[in-house]
Amino acid sequence: MDKGQISVPLLARSPSTNRKYPPLPVDKLEEEMNRRMADDNKLFREEFNALPVCPIQASCDAASKEENKEKNRYVNILPYDHSRVHLTSLEGVPDSDYINASYINLNSRFFIAGPKEETLNDFWRMIWEQNTATIVMVTNLKERKECKCAQYWPDQGCWTYGNIRVSVEDMMILVDYTIRKFCIQQVGDVSGKKPQRLVTQFHFTSWPDFGVPFTPIGMLKFLKKVKTYNPQYAGPIVVHCSAGVGRTGTFIVIDAMLDMMGAERKVDVFGFVTRIRAQRCQMVQTDMQYVFIFQALLEHYLYGDTELEVTSLESHLNKLYAPLPGAGCGGLEAEFKKLTSIKIQNDKMRTGNLPANMKKNRVLQIIPYEFNRVIIPVKRGEENTDYINASFIDGYRQKDSYMACQGPLQHTIEDFWRMIWEWRSCSIVTLTELEERGQEKCAQYWSSDGVMVCGDMSIELKREEESESYTVRDLLVTNNRENKSRAVRQFHFHGWPEVGIPSDGKGMINIIAAVQKQQQQSGNHPITVHCSAGAGRTGTFCALSTVLERVKAEGILDVFQTVKSLRLQRPHMVQTLEQYEFCYKVVQEYIDAFSDYANFK
Repeated sequence: MDKGQISVPLLARSPSTNRKYPPLPVDKLEEEMNRRMADDNKLFREEFNALPVCPIQASCDAASKEENKEKNRYVNILPYDHSRVHLTSLEGVPDSDYINASYINLNSRFFIAGPKEETLNDFWRMIWEQNTATIVMVTNLKERKECKCAQYWPDQGCWTYGNIRVSVEDMMILVDYTIRKFCIQQVGDVSGKKPQRLVTQFHFTSWPDFGVPFTPIGMLKFLKKVKTYNPQYAGPIVVHCSAGVGRTGTFIVIDAMLDMMGAERKVDVFGFVTRIRAQRCQMVQTDMQYVFIFQALLEHYLYGDTELEVTSLESHLNKLYAPLPGAGCGGLEAEFKKLTSIKIQNDKMRTGNLPANMKKNRVLQIIPYEFNRVIIPVKRGEENTDYINASFIDGYRQKDSYMACQGPLQHTIEDFWRMIWEWRSCSIVTLTELEERGQEKCAQYWSSDGVMVCGDMSIELKREEESESYTVRDLLVTNNRENKSRAVRQFHFHGWPEVGIPSDGKGMINIIAAVQKQQQQSGNHPITVHCSAGAGRTGTFCALSTVLERVKAEGILDVFQTVKSLRLQRPHMVQTLEQYEFCYKVVQEYIDAFSDYANFK
């Protein structure tokens, strides 16, 4: 079927004058959102509920046929006849032109429900017939023990679906998404010339079912990646979640509204959702998804795209050091000020602020948030013993890569080792001296010789070795109650004064490499990172580890968003302008050191 023949009737744009929810100019976005979010999203809910469920009277006859019922995952999510995707009919198979998929004609992209086991062959037939080069998957295969989508690709090697052979060429797993590259070809092509095609699947993995992501940062990065990858010559992009309406709809709307924002300096979310619901029912399923669309648009408007190619770092830094006209400060300082304007949510630190736990905190302002605090097992019969001042922090490739914590106090050493044991951490990064400028900054939680006992845990120093800027200690940690032991390696960095930053980045680059090597050898359990309060130096270490890993893998860096997302996970991470600037300096040093023989230039 010729692609040109498929026309999907679009709703006429209703004139903005008489609409209750007219388009919003981008500079009014923040103020309007605050207004609608007041009172527990009251006005947002009203707006979402005012959306027409089915803006047009449209039939779903093909989807409702007896032969096709099995091909639909949900009985109430059916494609309209006027916008459904038609497959080429198979000889002698009635209704083989049907698949639960709809065109949404924005540059002829279309979207589909996640395939069921019964429709895997149809799914790949559609990919082939539509000349699709990009698949966007915004669901996990299983969620809450329920199957949301059949796995339509082989884990390795190749598999044949109907007459399409699919082989896996490559896979890259990152914290929010996974990229898989497939090579596909038709089997049984009589001419003997079997053309192969490359299809890339972008699989967004951190979207909780029934919710929305905690922050839109990951989604915006993901969307940008999808757009840069899709080749010009290709057919429509296939986007699917489970039913192909909620998250799929949300993804499409964000994509379209970012384009509109760029072209017209305004957004029309209400109008756009109305229009695409005329092509597939129920697009954007919940008011939370509707609010999330606005959050993503505001995030983009306020902070823009801060990703940099490695090769343009130098010119970017020159720009950052130039004074900004009229701002009274340089670009770097202005960028850092944007970070400090992100509100610290004091109401979300309940456990750390309980009277019983207050004395376990070094600094009153630096207390873990509830949603990602590290929980340790309660000691039998003792209340509030599950608390330690530590937060799980996401890394480049996986969630909860680090446990960012304060340097133990004398009476929290036992909790510290209980945390290390419970979460199987095998690497500790210490970024403070025990005493600095005459003040205690961290209790000594390891033995200098012999064995140190704290509660059920005993810690024995097995080996200590000095390297240029840090000391490595190999510790044997034994849980006497379980009668089990584990090796833990501590990396104690010495070149970081309490006020200021290390004199150069080399020591930092070396310790990060040493920790990564230790992680590969010991299984990727969380890395414990601490300074004194667990925010300034600790945040800088986590930021640099994450940024350098991305530089190595993709040749891209984004210091601003990395630090911003750290601050959403723990207050005051990367505390000073000097530490923020140090992040840029170290990356520059890293690139200079490797540019001669690596593939950066």
